[in-house]
Amino acid sequence: MLIVDDHAGFRRVARRLLEARGLDVVGEAGNGREALAMTEQLCPQVVVLDVLLPDMDGFVVAHELAGLPAPPRVVLISSLTRAELGTRLDAVPVAGFLAKEDLSAERLAELAGPPPCPG
Repeated sequence: MLIVDDHAGFRRVARRLLEARGLDVVGEAGNGREALAMTEQLCPQVVVLDVLLPDMDGFVVAHELAGLPAPPRVVLISSLTRAELGTRLDAVPVAGFLAKEDLSAERLAELAGPPPCPG
């Protein structure tokens, strides 16, 4: 899993929360360009992607990730609500959306699906 958020504090808390529940976090990115580069380098199965990034809109990053040869499952996160993001959420190729306050390993599994079987 790759966590993409421009706030280092949020990334740190999210990583601890997810790893404590047994999820493997392979990296963290602070902006869209880092997210794209790290996804190509690390090949995460899931990318937890903030909507508001300093260099690129998270929706743009999600579209770029969907175009990769082996695209990860993307779960958008935001401090904004689903209602505030409006119809943009319906037009982006992602597994789902979570408000940051609702982030949990269980909710991620519900949206992104279970990890693939090893081997």
